[in-house]
Amino acid sequence: MINQFDWAAKWANYSPQKIAFKEYETKRQLSFEELNNLGNKLSQYLFDSFNIKKGDRIAVLAENCLEYLLLFVTAQKTGFILVPLNYRLANSEIEYLIQNSKPKLVIAESKFTLKIENFISSEKGISYLPMSNLMDLSKDYPVKASSSRILIQENDPIFILYTSGTTGFPKGALYTHKMLFWNSINTAMSLVVNSNSRTVNCMPPFHTGGWNVLTTPFFHHGGYTCLTKTFDASNILHLIEKEKASIFMGVPTMLKMLADLSEFEKADLSSLLYVIVGGEPMPLPLIDIWHQKGVPIRQGFGMTEVGPNLTSLHQDDAVHKMGSIGRPNFYVDIKIVDESGQEVVDDQAGELLLRGPMVTPGYWQNEEASRSSFLEGWFKTGDRVFRDADGYLFVVDRIKNMYISGGENVYPAEIERILLSHPKVNEAAVVAMPDKKWGESGCAFIVLNQKVSEKILLDFCRSKLAKFKVPKSFVFLEALPKNDTGKIDRKALKDRVHTSQRHFETN
Repeated sequence: MINQFDWAAKWANYSPQKIAFKEYETKRQLSFEELNNLGNKLSQYLFDSFNIKKGDRIAVLAENCLEYLLLFVTAQKTGFILVPLNYRLANSEIEYLIQNSKPKLVIAESKFTLKIENFISSEKGISYLPMSNLMDLSKDYPVKASSSRILIQENDPIFILYTSGTTGFPKGALYTHKMLFWNSINTAMSLVVNSNSRTVNCMPPFHTGGWNVLTTPFFHHGGYTCLTKTFDASNILHLIEKEKASIFMGVPTMLKMLADLSEFEKADLSSLLYVIVGGEPMPLPLIDIWHQKGVPIRQGFGMTEVGPNLTSLHQDDAVHKMGSIGRPNFYVDIKIVDESGQEVVDDQAGELLLRGPMVTPGYWQNEEASRSSFLEGWFKTGDRVFRDADGYLFVVDRIKNMYISGGENVYPAEIERILLSHPKVNEAAVVAMPDKKWGESGCAFIVLNQKVSEKILLDFCRSKLAKFKVPKSFVFLEALPKNDTGKIDRKALKDRVHTSQRHFETN
């Protein structure tokens, strides 16, 4: 009897010869049957060589590759927990994640071994295996006829996904087999995902976006994914065309880099049903560029701890509901509450709470964080939102990004939304700066697509915002700093503010 969460075994029965994954750099590819067979052999090898059993952790330090997907398939078969590590972190940060997750085995690509070799060699109880060995070991290893099937429960974790940790230590969100399934169902009901679906995945594998926006829903539904290790705009544009991708996912920065290519105008993107955008709001001029190309833009909202595919803004609403994250997906329940936990009315802002089968049971070995993240069974997102009369959600801001100016709460995302509506503003981010009179005021970091003066932007904000919300200072940059997931690095901007409290130069 096949384990219900063993998707490779299921598809090996239905479409054995169909290619599930291809690796762009090496041109290697694996069919569903090959994945299933290799997964069975790797399960046996890991048990025999390292005594890897259900619930044990395997930490992985690697870019997108077929071996990573093979490990995922094996985790679905055996119940061990994958811990994707961010290879862009400093050595000490990676060591913290390993110490916190307590893996029995660490698997790494050779290019990243220097980050961990001293630590691993000094730690007892942790074994090491090169990622490059996995495929050969799996091909040659015998599976015992007496091997018993492992009973996987829906609430068993398959991932520990660490949050970005911009403040304090990272928290490891538990991501279960149940979450994996319902996220896939929500995704397929919101998008067009089936066995004919095709995508190119360039999102890094150390966060939920790389795994669960498209990769695992596509795999669950028997689709095809071409993996790339990094984002290179020219290569990605070529691959979307060559691989006839039906859906592509990226952050606004990626889509701008693609649109800025000289070959973008002539590229044949007719296979794309639409592009999925996440991370940050997409500026209207950039939406227009893609719409003129005949490629609709789908925007949405997600979290490491929930989903991540939680809301979706249909492409037909991309312009007239600009700034919205759309409406909740099919099996996502929402509630918006004030500071006392009472539900608010339409157009009133409050904290977004989520409930449904795609919500995490909590954080790895962190009972306090798990307990404080829930309110009467609802997950507290930490995002301040409002719902309009049509049922569309708008993010006001992360609650932790709020600052207080003259006793008034100010949410940067509200100001950023106004700035991004100016036709000459390409990117905008607002952070708090010290203010002798008001305590705090806003500093707006701006990236322009055409030259415009600070006074014009100041007057523009004054015409659309309350006085206490208007930024006190403007800083013009060539580009906003981004973190590893492509989101604006607000910590870097805050550090810049706090190390230069005199005044800010403007161009």
